Amino acid sequence: MKVRGERECQDCGTRWRYYETGSIACPDCGSIHSVGIDEHTEHTDAPATLDLTPVRSRIDADPTREIADAAAERCREYTRKRGFIDAGELRSLDPTFVAAVELQHVGAHLSRELRSGDPAERYFYELLGGADDGDRPAVESVPSELRVPYGLAMAAAVDSYQRDVRTYLDNDPDPTARQLSGRIRDHRKRIEALDGDVDPADANRLVHAARDLGSYSTGDESAFVRAENWLAGIEDDTV
Repeated sequence: MKVRGERECQDCGTRWRYYETGSIACPDCGSIHSVGIDEHTEHTDAPATLDLTPVRSRIDADPTREIADAAAERCREYTRKRGFIDAGELRSLDPTFVAAVELQHVGAHLSRELRSGDPAERYFYELLGGADDGDRPAVESVPSELRVPYGLAMAAAVDSYQRDVRTYLDNDPDPTARQLSGRIRDHRKRIEALDGDVDPADANRLVHAARDLGSYSTGDESAFVRAENWLAGIEDDTV
């Protein structure tokens, strides 16, 4: 959406940046009587921090299903606030967002299971340990039990990012970026059609391709070649 980023309180005169607070309420006096004083600018992100410390503190006290449910909910709250256009600028598909989407899907899966295998639980706890810093277990360690939620998570992260890339390209058209985005979309839809049941390496390649799409769209010419290589790796696996 387009918002006025610079605001002024009509009650006390304080000026602040909406981009930093995500609220029209004055940060000094709390009044909601404020006006925008600049031009409307595309902005989809909101101030949000992923902190999984409260969930990790329950590890020794609660069963895995409850911890997984709590982790999924906390990640859901975080990803719901996030976007990738900040004051008109397209940001990268950052590792913390991807990790949060993965933990949301993996946690939701384990919270529904009456019994989970040891490899799945080990993977979940490793992911829980570093997701808020953008750290994820190596794709090679994804256990077969988590293949589906992993694939769906990567597709969901790519989908969220591509929505903002499309919005950005509406304002700053680039036919080559559009074509590349279309190829990424086709691969994402294939993963969704298969309910996430694809090689985790391919799902991970798609995330890298989407990240490089963003880099190319904002001026990194070499990112186009990198994105092409990631997509070629997926296409070679599906031949």
